[in-house]
Amino acid sequence: MNPLKTKALGLALAGSLLATACGSDADTEAQQPPASEAMTTTTAVEAPETTEPAPPTADVMIASTDDGASTLRAGLTSLLQEHLYLAAITLETAVDAGGDLETPEVQAAIAVLDANSVDLANAVGSIAGDENGEAFLGLWREHIGFFVDYTLGRATGDDAKVEQAMADLTGYKQASAAFFEEITGGAVSAAQVEDVLAPHAVTTFAAIDALVAGEAETFTLVRVAGQEMPGIATALSGAIVTALPDNFSGDVNSVPAETRAVLTSLLQEHVYLAGIALEQAVEYGGDLEHPTVVAAVGALDENSVALSDVVASVAGDENGEAFLGLWREHIGFFVEYTLGRATGDDARADQARTDLDGYKQAAGAFFEEITAGELPADALVANLDGHTETVFATIDSLVAGDADIFANLRMAAMHMDGSANALATAIVAATS
Repeated sequence: MNPLKTKALGLALAGSLLATACGSDADTEAQQPPASEAMTTTTAVEAPETTEPAPPTADVMIASTDDGASTLRAGLTSLLQEHLYLAAITLETAVDAGGDLETPEVQAAIAVLDANSVDLANAVGSIAGDENGEAFLGLWREHIGFFVDYTLGRATGDDAKVEQAMADLTGYKQASAAFFEEITGGAVSAAQVEDVLAPHAVTTFAAIDALVAGEAETFTLVRVAGQEMPGIATALSGAIVTALPDNFSGDVNSVPAETRAVLTSLLQEHVYLAGIALEQAVEYGGDLEHPTVVAAVGALDENSVALSDVVASVAGDENGEAFLGLWREHIGFFVEYTLGRATGDDARADQARTDLDGYKQAAGAFFEEITAGELPADALVANLDGHTETVFATIDSLVAGDADIFANLRMAAMHMDGSANALATAIVAATS
């Protein structure tokens, strides 16, 4: 890597990381759907407060959601958040398998998680060179292994294993910090990097402890851990754009970039939380009143409310409420499809498909109206067709107990970046 670019990257990264470590977002309260609406089991859960991404504002927007900076920020947001959710799903699968990491299900989950790790390493390599990308991949894989050891230690009551894993993760933080200090020519100190990594370990430990204990707050704690990722992505993308302005047009902090990143984060989070909630519903025989299912649905609905807040921020509270009703309804249709498949009730599954077709038409008309035609209904319906088909594939593999469920879920979630960009582009155009 060019030494001058390396030093510039380091200086920018130092400022961005410190800003991330010191910054905070406003808390929002999760609303619960009325009992008559889909996924009504959310009413019994009291979840801890979570930090939502700040909704974009309707300021004059002169940048593009497709410029280099916006694309970089959205891409890193997707990869880092995806890592957190795939890691959580892998750990949960390992616990369900009694700690046997060789079962086909656990191996399949690990393979999908590692695909994300390779994509992250490729992103590092594209900026800092292939050698550094490989070095990052080694460190990254190692730290995942330490979290696995921590989880299995907790699950088996092996305190020595837990303590060793925590010590190993402390060593990882130090090694990772030294790595970033080296590739930035000392512009970012190891201590600064360790300070940024520390909260991630704390929130992940909390989520793992809740998972092993079978506590209802597991799902919200996983979401809290996942919400740290967009801020880290913003810091890293800002550093890269500052260091390499000729390679990335635009500004990662522009309103278009913010709009795309927020929608990427929330829409991708929706897919993973929905996948988790549906898996819990199937695991408990379709009992939507089971406390564990209620808790998973509660975390999913927090995401729904956050998405409606984004819509309200650019289209008004009335439209935000209208969106929330549509969104909750479409989640309910996917639940119906899942339960129909799980019980062999083909009529129920077919009706859910029909209802989802109706939802797509309603959503298309809704977004065409609030974007003043910038996002035509037909275009959104076509985009949603791809989304629903990938979700159907995920649900079918879940019900069948196929090991490819993890790859299918990741594919469904990866579809969200395109959906987020389409929505963000229309919102930007409509509010400029």
